[in-house]
Amino acid sequence: MSQTFKALLVDQSEKRNFTCSVVTRSISDLPDGELVVKVHYSSLNFKDALSAIGNPGVTRNYPHTPGIDAAGEVVSCSDGTFVTGEKVIVTSYDLGMETDGGFGQSVRVPSSWALKLPAGLSLKESMMLGTAGLTAAMSVQELVDNGVFPESGQVLVTGATGGLGSLAVAILAKAGYGVTAVTGKQEETAYLKGLGAEHVISRKDLLTGNERALMKARWAGVIDCVGGEMLAAAIKATQPWGVIACCGLVASPDLPINVFPFIMRGVRLIGIDSADCTMALRLLLWGKLANEWKLDQLESMVDEATLSQLEEKITLILEGKLRRRTLVNLLNS
Repeated sequence: MSQTFKALLVDQSEKRNFTCSVVTRSISDLPDGELVVKVHYSSLNFKDALSAIGNPGVTRNYPHTPGIDAAGEVVSCSDGTFVTGEKVIVTSYDLGMETDGGFGQSVRVPSSWALKLPAGLSLKESMMLGTAGLTAAMSVQELVDNGVFPESGQVLVTGATGGLGSLAVAILAKAGYGVTAVTGKQEETAYLKGLGAEHVISRKDLLTGNERALMKARWAGVIDCVGGEMLAAAIKATQPWGVIACCGLVASPDLPINVFPFIMRGVRLIGIDSADCTMALRLLLWGKLANEWKLDQLESMVDEATLSQLEEKITLILEGKLRRRTLVNLLNS
């Protein structure tokens, strides 16, 4: 293997301006770890965009290569966990945060961060899903584990046209749930119904009556990708003993809510943290995503980009204008 590779590098000026450029890096630049992977594909996530603009809650040390997702072939593994040529997935942990990530054609990480690509998925398909797919699958699994089943009633998904939200809609529909999708982009109704949503409502529809302590009980479960007042409204409108999986904050990290839904309806709010979930859970969920939850419409949910096209995509995702997930092709970069 060549000792150099192409990568997107984010650097910081003295005035704390951050710039992105495609550069040639050396394997020796990478952090310590037992596993070296030749990256075939990655994907763009909101966290990657924050890293690219210097958000200190994600990345503090620059220059840096973002990318919390990577899938490719093993080049070497010093502890023998994997063999050369084996196909693996690496997502979350510290990848792309302080550890140089998947927006480079090579990564070096602890072998404990990787899992073998499950039968039924290609490397490309795995990164069409990426951390967003894993997080959506974790959210659906929490509904299942806490007694919310397809016969329980409608499941609400907020932020439904985003990468995480759209995957949540599709996985829920694949699992047999009735899905109500919330979006501020009513022109995307046909797209969301194509993913399996039975109903599409506006943000206004969801928020109407949110000034009350409790709202009419409508949802058996909720997957919330946005936070803020939309999450509060969803909680107030959840059925008794319903479950809300909280997995995003693109609208706000705040939660303006009272305790009534919890003490009068037994509503349960569950946080989803895919970054540090156990390997046992990762293996379970990736297995489901490769089999009973495998999505037929993945291609329609993804746009492909090279490293040189990523800066434009990062701007769009930060502005809330990116509709589909972005698959990053490292082979053609």
